[in-house]
Amino acid sequence: MLRLAAAVLLLAALAVVARPGPVVADTLAEVDQGRVMLGFEGRDRGRPRPIALTIGLSRAVAHAVAVIDAPPRLVVDLRDTEIPQVLPADDPEAEPDPDADPAAALVLRWGPAPQGGARAVLTLPGPMNLDSAQLTGGPAPTLSLRLVPVKPAEFRPRRDSLTVLRGLPEPADTARLPAVPAGERLLVVLDPGHGGIDPGAQVGGISEAALMLGFAREFAAVLRDRGIDAVLTREDDRFVPLEARTTIARAKGADLFISLHADALPAGEAAGAAIYTWDARSNDRAAQQLALLHDRSDMLAGLDLSDTDEDVSRALIDLARLDTQPRSADAARMLVAQMDAAGVEMHRVPIRGAAFSVLKSPDIPSVLIELGFLTDPDDRSNLFDPDWRARVAAALAAGIVDWAAAWTPAENPAETPAPGSGSKAPGSHKTPPG
Repeated sequence: MLRLAAAVLLLAALAVVARPGPVVADTLAEVDQGRVMLGFEGRDRGRPRPIALTIGLSRAVAHAVAVIDAPPRLVVDLRDTEIPQVLPADDPEAEPDPDADPAAALVLRWGPAPQGGARAVLTLPGPMNLDSAQLTGGPAPTLSLRLVPVKPAEFRPRRDSLTVLRGLPEPADTARLPAVPAGERLLVVLDPGHGGIDPGAQVGGISEAALMLGFAREFAAVLRDRGIDAVLTREDDRFVPLEARTTIARAKGADLFISLHADALPAGEAAGAAIYTWDARSNDRAAQQLALLHDRSDMLAGLDLSDTDEDVSRALIDLARLDTQPRSADAARMLVAQMDAAGVEMHRVPIRGAAFSVLKSPDIPSVLIELGFLTDPDDRSNLFDPDWRARVAAALAAGIVDWAAAWTPAENPAETPAPGSGSKAPGSHKTPPG
């Protein structure tokens, strides 16, 4: 029956991806990086300034430009254009500059466009409207763009699926993984949030994406020292769609999925570490804000700037999480207990529910950890402190060991209820580290 179901899902997936793709020119245009210029206009007098962007091309190509919201960003699609090979915008090992002006840290990030070609994304310092966009011809074509700062009431971002989508479909292959042979090592998939064209929160010249990648590497090393296998969903500054992150975890046979973040909310709204589990009905306003920001960032890579409306996929099945939800909840509880014991500053409500798309996997226990908020001065100081990060990594590793031991079936599992569940422990989990 499982093979038949898998075959049906595969045929359905093939039917979706078999749509005709974009027509690609014989020779792709190239971006002349020596003629890419980005900066503010005029002198800095403490007021918002216009931004000018020019992109030099090897030949003229069809293009599309839009300004979107949450946060304000400029999106430029260049059809039939090779994606530039540029150095990562962020160095995870770099020391933050506390005196840096975040509004002046203009970084153009490149990635693939959904209709083919290259996509450039620029995070704007505030609400801005597109004032002009002109492509000059000749032997050295140049796309010139100008954006002007506006009041929030005058901001005119593009309104489409990006601004209304709240979640993503479940992965197509949701069949239960077979039982894992006893004696194999525990496998944890670590998911550094954001990346590539989506830097996440930014402060002092350092992005959330770079900070979380650095912490994920440190955390993975601690886990391996404890006898736990660790895999990262991304090893460098690249964009990985939300659904692909959980697909990576499933393909690796993960026992636990942990997404790592350090987001930004308005000052005073959030401080301290918190751990989230899946809850589609959560009415936590801050959690709803964060979930929407994460999903909007994910949709950025698939935003269609063509004249036709984008088809937005919808989840067709509401899968039961009767098995994984208690395990996710216990993971959150044990991780928080170890962090608290290690003296890590926690949010006033350290365990929370939210509809984060990376937590939607029905067959892998999953949690999202907000290590802190870059908008809070104390959290920001902690996140930049290597000793604090090492203490957090050690506490989280201890929590995972506790969780694995609690959920590993005993010789007579019928007599060993799972913690907090009132039912026997499932028999598909690996031997916990010693």
